[in-house]
Amino acid sequence: MLNIAYPVTRSLLFSMDAENAHHLTLGALAKAPRLLGAIASSTMGPPPASLAREVAGLKLAGPVGLAAGLDKDGVAVPFWPSLGFGFIEMGTVTAHPQPGNPRPRMFRLVDQRAIINRMGFNNRGSADLAKRLSALREAGHWPSIPVGVNIGKSKITPLEDATDDYVTSTKRLAGLADYFTVNVSSPNTPGLRSLQDRDTLAALLPPVMESAGGSPVFLKLAPDLAPEGIADLVELACELGVSGIVASNTTIRRDVLTTDPQESGGLSGRPLWPCARSAIQTALDTAGARIPVIGVGGIEEPAQVNELLDAGCAAVQVYTAFVYQGPGLPSRLNRGISS
Repeated sequence: MLNIAYPVTRSLLFSMDAENAHHLTLGALAKAPRLLGAIASSTMGPPPASLAREVAGLKLAGPVGLAAGLDKDGVAVPFWPSLGFGFIEMGTVTAHPQPGNPRPRMFRLVDQRAIINRMGFNNRGSADLAKRLSALREAGHWPSIPVGVNIGKSKITPLEDATDDYVTSTKRLAGLADYFTVNVSSPNTPGLRSLQDRDTLAALLPPVMESAGGSPVFLKLAPDLAPEGIADLVELACELGVSGIVASNTTIRRDVLTTDPQESGGLSGRPLWPCARSAIQTALDTAGARIPVIGVGGIEEPAQVNELLDAGCAAVQVYTAFVYQGPGLPSRLNRGISS
């Protein structure tokens, strides 16, 4: 029912400012996530049992996951499994609550099925998220699929103190989140991508992994790194015992657009696919069978999911296509996955 009505709903939402529409949708889901989830399950529901898999010790219900950024503060956690997601990722969350960058900061490129955002990790902070996730667990409302948290650096934290910032959030959420993703690849926090330096990551990752309390820790990389840079960091992740790689994040490239609105920020959606696909392949070639790779970036069709799974990805994540296609996307992708 939710998906059948989405063309009309989308017309309404797309007549609004992109961020206002986002908050309106999440606000509605936050008020009754379990009720709306029950309604959605009647027409969408979980992936077929044949698509279940284990990735880094996590039991995924299926290979299609919700990427970080859509539900930053985890306000609709009980709802997302009803759409057919095999796992979900909250965040990006930071140690300090922060408003993010000035508005406007999210822009739709409708004709190109893309979004540009320069949100800047706006979120209520990891302490607030920890309370919310703890309440879900205590109430017995924790989903049957893995719930991860994407961790970033607070804007007010100097780069030299980044490790402490990541560790603070990880410790707060240890035992609550099922896995963690270390985000050093967003283009919207000043200096953040400099943390993708090999020596810096070699110092940052081990304390985060130790603070995770045994939960898997993934590393999320940017598609704008040179292939040798991606390969070097994947190699480092393997050496350190990181649980897996998430490739990739949004891009700052604009040569992939047919028209450029001249807005700064990270580009996601259909135009991202070629450069994301290249970054994913580099990660796969380097990782081999040592650690899993989750593919992200411009995925909107079952053929793309099949291509990535056949290439060796353990799973995929979607976001922007979900905005354009609506709540039926996960189940549609699940139906199109080759057995």
